[in-house]
Amino acid sequence: MKAFTSVRRTALGALTIIAGAMLVLPVQAQNYPISSGQRATAQQVSERGVPLEELAQNAPDTYTVKRGDTLWGISGMYLKRPWRWPELWGMNLKAIPNPHLIFPGQTLYLEKEGGYARLRTSRSNEPETVRVSPRTRSDSLAESALPTLKPHLIEPFLVEPLVVDEQVLLRAPRVIATTEQRVLMGAGDRVYVRGDAASPVLAEAGEPRHYRVFRNAVAMKDPLTGEVLGYEAQYLGKAELVRGESFEEVPNGKGGYTAEYVPATVDLSATKEEVQAGDRLLPAPARAFTSYTPRAPEIDVDARVVSIYGSSAVAYAAQNQVVAINLGSQDGIEPGHVLNLMTKGDRIKDSTDEAKPMVKLPSEINGTAMVFRTFERVSYVLLLEIRNGVRIGDRLINPK
Repeated sequence: MKAFTSVRRTALGALTIIAGAMLVLPVQAQNYPISSGQRATAQQVSERGVPLEELAQNAPDTYTVKRGDTLWGISGMYLKRPWRWPELWGMNLKAIPNPHLIFPGQTLYLEKEGGYARLRTSRSNEPETVRVSPRTRSDSLAESALPTLKPHLIEPFLVEPLVVDEQVLLRAPRVIATTEQRVLMGAGDRVYVRGDAASPVLAEAGEPRHYRVFRNAVAMKDPLTGEVLGYEAQYLGKAELVRGESFEEVPNGKGGYTAEYVPATVDLSATKEEVQAGDRLLPAPARAFTSYTPRAPEIDVDARVVSIYGSSAVAYAAQNQVVAINLGSQDGIEPGHVLNLMTKGDRIKDSTDEAKPMVKLPSEINGTAMVFRTFERVSYVLLLEIRNGVRIGDRLINPK
């Protein structure tokens, strides 16, 4: 690759969209989609910007992007409501049909005029240029583009949570034996697996070689209706198939041979919890990326927290934890949707009244969450910013 001394960017292109936080595959493998709602917003505000009252109190006039920054973090630095970032960047759609990315080393300039503010990548009387220190590169420039959120907060949950039909897990191959008759097994250990009679575990071309190990299938119930929305399997770790199921001919003591069943051999490559007999294996999904852009939903959302991921004993979820909600892809929920969390509004006894009546306190905005993984009827959201712990039954609505 040639050394980059400057990368020309058309007006306002560099910071319009980070349309994919790269979590598994290289960034350059992605497309950067813009939703119809975002495009409509951009068309309305590309010449105007965001009202000054929407700016954060200490929004800087200039800021140089650092490695490790995120689009969400930069948006939060400038805006009271970060999900309104398309208005702040103000997309120049004629010049930039596909928005560019933002890179470490770029300087952002906040311009205020006529009661509105916009971010630019150069001062208004200068051409839009991104200056990068000269050096020889062997990787794509796109690989240094900023992620939407800190990847380490989401990466584990892209493979761990699994919402399935209960019967899917019951029919999955199961661990039937361990080496040395041990009860619990961990990473580096070998276990033996038996598949369903109709779909044995085979080491043939086209058959899965990599698996994920799960236990249980806990019902996820809608806190409002009690309806079962799906079953969440407990993630235990990863496994790799060594030998498939087979039959061996052994002497039967009568001068002949009998075919005896031999289970599949599997090595545990990584474990989050110890594996034991009865645990189930499901094929690992193909490597893929999750492409999303933080944005307000274009549909009306009124969801409830179904569960707190990772522990049934935890009553409150904290910031940067993951919770499941009772709406999924069939309800129009998409990765990248930003939602406001609401408190339940506790019921208290009014001790100032002689009759001591029960009073329900109003629901209050408790913070912000973002959807990052969806199933048909359930979605997982990351708690971005919260004031108080989040409980099962708490409400999530369109951001305000």
